[in-house]
Amino acid sequence: MTQENKTLLVVDDNQEILDALSEYLGKSGFDVMTARNGDEMWQQLQNCTPALVILDIMLPGDDGLTLCRKLRHISHVPIIMLTAVTDDADRIAGLEIGADDYITKSFNPRELLARIKALLRRSQYGSEGGPQRKLRFEAWTFDSLKRQLIHDDGYRIALSGADFSLLTLMVHNPNKLLSRDDISMALWGREADPFERGIDVQISRLRKHLRDDDRSLIMTVRNKGYMMVIESLTEV
Repeated sequence: MTQENKTLLVVDDNQEILDALSEYLGKSGFDVMTARNGDEMWQQLQNCTPALVILDIMLPGDDGLTLCRKLRHISHVPIIMLTAVTDDADRIAGLEIGADDYITKSFNPRELLARIKALLRRSQYGSEGGPQRKLRFEAWTFDSLKRQLIHDDGYRIALSGADFSLLTLMVHNPNKLLSRDDISMALWGREADPFERGIDVQISRLRKHLRDDDRSLIMTVRNKGYMMVIESLTEV
């Protein structure tokens, strides 16, 4: 087993926030790298592979959403988006392009730390502590080691952190109703907010990956949650 990666990359153009998070997260046992814009972020990523990235949406040059999209194309690293607005639009946009979680400024550093730890535990599940095998259901093969979803026709897609965690939860609980709290705990390590739209975004992303346009594979159980309907599940 490799030594646990304790490096975080914080990207924000506010130097006070960078200094405060560097101090707080450093005292919590993390090695913190910082960047004030996209150019500095890419430079830091050339020097080190962080365990998690904290990425502000409002940045000079490429904004956080653009950087998140580019980063997700080349890496599965967990990403927490920082947003200065309470509007759902930015938060949902971040989740749609592959961010794993978001938090609104001004946040309690203890809440951010809790979310960081929850995401790191989840990301380590697939790489070390979780089942290292391929599962076959319907016309799909889910490779949990490579974090890939493969269709019989050859189509395949690499799964981001949240997509991977949601599919892992569902394929290991076939034909079982999963409440919004069940899903939120698996994705973010906390109970669902009554107005949390992030769960619906993640379900929509997974349905798109699975080509589940008619919602026959992932069913919505009104006011209760979601269920993955699988006729057969085998290990391959």
